Amino acid sequence: MKSSVDVKHSFLIFILYLSTFAWVNAQELNCVITINSDQVNQTNQQVFGTLEKSLNNFINTSRWSNRIYNENERVNARMFITITEYASPNFKATIQIQSSRPVFNTNYESPILNYKDNQFNFSYIEFEPLVFNPNSFESNLIGVVSFYAYIILGLDADTFSLEGGTEYYQQAQQIVTQAQGVGSIGWSPSSSDKRTRFVLVDNLLSNTFREYRIAMYNYHRKGLDILGDNNSTGKQVIAGSMRLFETLIKRRPNAFLIQAFFDAKSEEIADIFSDGPKIDLVSLKETLNRVAPFYSGTWNEINY
Repeated sequence: MKSSVDVKHSFLIFILYLSTFAWVNAQELNCVITINSDQVNQTNQQVFGTLEKSLNNFINTSRWSNRIYNENERVNARMFITITEYASPNFKATIQIQSSRPVFNTNYESPILNYKDNQFNFSYIEFEPLVFNPNSFESNLIGVVSFYAYIILGLDADTFSLEGGTEYYQQAQQIVTQAQGVGSIGWSPSSSDKRTRFVLVDNLLSNTFREYRIAMYNYHRKGLDILGDNNSTGKQVIAGSMRLFETLIKRRPNAFLIQAFFDAKSEEIADIFSDGPKIDLVSLKETLNRVAPFYSGTWNEINY
């Protein structure tokens, strides 16, 4: 018969196991954050290394939702933070956000987001704890990184189910609302820069831009994911997704989301249609040049 000490020890091991299991299954992101301080004339570089380590721990161990993710389901992403000015404790920086998702039955990761935010000023004291509180705006550093964590998760979910990312966008919008009274750049709806965090999440949740989210789902789930089994049908669906953007630009010319989509997708689209079963390339190129003329050079290179 086990002693009370043995029973208590076994119980503690069981609780630790459950806690570890829950932790492993709770994390949604596999994100690498890199800090570049080359532009800063700073003898002591330690603060930048500490910040990088803290941010990586913060984004990858925080629980961003109630959904359970297995290890192989975590969303792959990267953030590149370039420090342009530093006078302790104040930082002026830019942040580049990239994310991708796997394509069914392949080893290929399809780029989902490739976006640069030039309005990233924040304060940070070395070794200060970074903790996300969904009910309050703790700091601009935590706010911006958390905002993009939700955008990454929302876009990923949109590629697997129609408008599946709504709950994540709503969380990102809540951060924007909390940031309104802080006065930091990048959160305002009235900025001279139309590519703010406010505009990004507002557009994602607006019915005005619903074609973007339909295109995200069709392109990935009904197009890319079936290319291996039915290349011709997959290509036709992807081409049809491009025509959804034509409907959108008639309503909102120069839409922010269209630019964001093709910043991530232009090279992939060119690769998809330069190989395999033929489709009407003349019509496709005409559509692409209407919806994304800023990548006309890339579209002109599409050939069999």
